[in-house]
Amino acid sequence: MADKTLTAEERARRIKIILFDVDGVLTDGGIWLFPAPAANGNSVQQGSMAEAKGFHAHDGAGITLARLARIKCGFITKRISETVALRARDLKLEFLFMGQSFKMQAVRKIMSDEGVTLEQIAYVGDDVIDLPVMRECGLAIAVLNARAQVKAAAHYVTPHKGGRGAGRDAVDFILQAQGLLDKVIEEYIDEGNPISPSMDIGKGEI
Repeated sequence: MADKTLTAEERARRIKIILFDVDGVLTDGGIWLFPAPAANGNSVQQGSMAEAKGFHAHDGAGITLARLARIKCGFITKRISETVALRARDLKLEFLFMGQSFKMQAVRKIMSDEGVTLEQIAYVGDDVIDLPVMRECGLAIAVLNARAQVKAAAHYVTPHKGGRGAGRDAVDFILQAQGLLDKVIEEYIDEGNPISPSMDIGKGEI
């Protein structure tokens, strides 16, 4: 378990992986469900639905900044959603775990696969399902509109709400603590040395 005497900034300096909940963290928590058309496109297939979510561009740019700092990122979410899978592919995330009722299981797999410790993992959450990870990881981050129990377990609370740039707040806080924020921003905007397509986002290559 992480050292409880460390400040949030000291914890952030150790981070190598940032993991995010999705609904309420990278979205505002709203879930839009639509009847899905049948295969012929002429009618609605009974019991079938499509899902829509809104994501914030600042969070996406934050993923690129983290990647430039050699920090890996991922989603761990209880819902199974093609919309989330699509966003994960758009962001070129290293980790995507859906259908996770007990999120520490995914965290333990990441630790095993990547050879990292709990102290090197940050987690960003908003609701009580996130508490087991937040109580164990090196840096627990709550979004501004998180439930009170989640804020109480957090080492840092973002200045913005979920779906309104909170993910970017988390990345910026970690990179600032590591002394890398200004460096990776300049690298990101350097016209003379553009970042590789494998690291960049927003190209529609999903």
